[in-house]
Amino acid sequence: MKEFELKYGCNPNQKPSKIYMENGSELPIEILCGRPGYINFLDAFNSWQLVKELKEATGMPCATSFKHVSPTSAAVGKKLPEKLKKACFVDDIEGLDESPLACAYARARGTDRMSSFGDWIALSDVCDATTATLIKREISDGVIAPGYTDEALEILKSKRKGNYNIVKIDPNYVPEVQEKKQVFGITFEQGRNNFKIDRELLSDVVTKNKEFTEDAIIDLIISLITLKYTQSNSVCYAYDGQAIGVGAGQQSRIHCTRLAGTKADTWHLRQHEKVLNLPFLPTIARPDRDNVIDGYINKNEEDVCADGVWQKYFTRQPEPFTQEEMRAYLDTITGVSVGSDAFFPFSDNIERAKRSGVSYIAEPGGSIRDDLVIECCDKYGIVMAFTKMRLFHH
Repeated sequence: MKEFELKYGCNPNQKPSKIYMENGSELPIEILCGRPGYINFLDAFNSWQLVKELKEATGMPCATSFKHVSPTSAAVGKKLPEKLKKACFVDDIEGLDESPLACAYARARGTDRMSSFGDWIALSDVCDATTATLIKREISDGVIAPGYTDEALEILKSKRKGNYNIVKIDPNYVPEVQEKKQVFGITFEQGRNNFKIDRELLSDVVTKNKEFTEDAIIDLIISLITLKYTQSNSVCYAYDGQAIGVGAGQQSRIHCTRLAGTKADTWHLRQHEKVLNLPFLPTIARPDRDNVIDGYINKNEEDVCADGVWQKYFTRQPEPFTQEEMRAYLDTITGVSVGSDAFFPFSDNIERAKRSGVSYIAEPGGSIRDDLVIECCDKYGIVMAFTKMRLFHH
């Protein structure tokens, strides 16, 4: 297949639309089911690059959940602790521990379930039946992987009445060194960002504390590769083999740090006993449950514990989750890693990161205030490495 006609472009009025290889060669994909759209393919090709790089850097199966050309999370295939299984609503999946790929997707999808609603999925390895079973019951637009077992393909093809988007990509495909795109009829050309992210990137430790744990190294690699495919400005918190908070597309870096930190805090708080034991009605739909949990933690527009409201969601009125309880719980957390796609210009980023249990940081360095940022890290015993490489993505 040398080209594929799309229904429309980014919006319904943008027609005609298609994908094709400019050099006239075959597309490196097969569409096994469905009819992916323009934005689907933007998500598919960006997300595939992320998991391919992450697999090469860690040697572990990995997955990512993408929305609007940025990852909500990315994760490697580590087994989930029981509390996390419950928080991700995968504690009922048989054989989960035996499938590292399913564990990776359970983590990625379970990180920020509100943002992942209607996501695009990328898998580093051949999709197995356990992973397909997880995907089948979530609201998503499609999946890209280097292959699918027969059983997995049968499970996925039953989704959306047989119209679910399933894309197979050639894992050996290598794009041309130069890439192009047009804006306002003007062509931009640049060399592809083939910069390799691995543990060597963390060798320039600039703080007094210089001890990265092995887990922290993996988490920082996850954070930095996630940032490489996140719309800038961006900051990413990672913990226990997964990105737990991504702040993307903000004009100010502190806003990225706050946004990502709030998401990371929510991820941790979802594993609090009060949240794990919320008395949901058995009839509540999965997306509604996710919205209610977010409201319970973040005190959104609707007070889900209020009289006349809780009855819509719960079998009994839950106790409110107080700010004091949440702060006390978050204050027990340490060992979180943070990556930034450009330097931290002020120490306020470090102060905010510390509130979310951050112990390890990787950022390019190069600010005129680097000394103040390092000083703030030293105040809290945080380990920080300068990567000397910006990771902007637009």
